[in-house]
Amino acid sequence: MHRFTRWTDQRVEDIIGNLLRTGVIFSAVVVFTGAVVYLARHGQAPVDYRSFRGEPSDLRHISGIVRDALAFQGRGIIQLGLLLLIATPVARVAFSIFGFAFEGDRMYAGFTLIVLMILLYSLLGSSFA
Repeated sequence: MHRFTRWTDQRVEDIIGNLLRTGVIFSAVVVFTGAVVYLARHGQAPVDYRSFRGEPSDLRHISGIVRDALAFQGRGIIQLGLLLLIATPVARVAFSIFGFAFEGDRMYAGFTLIVLMILLYSLLGSSFA
């Protein structure tokens, strides 16, 4: 027989803590993997400090980052890890909406939804304007 488990503040905080911890550790592993791949392929390449070259254009958009990561390119994997790191607190805010809703706290769920919309606009929406 299943027991109904209540959504308490402590349970939500525990889940959010685990979400943040898992997100940071996972993104660190992805960045480290990308660094190993990059250094294995380009570690011995000579460096020219006289001229600055920014990130390639394919690593400036999510689709290019995912494509390069799937092609097992070191820079793409590193960028993917950084995207995961940025997505971790956004996922925390998104989960908080459900946590507040399950607790029956509509006001905080509404405020958190507004915060999520602002976060998403600042990350994604400003590039569409």
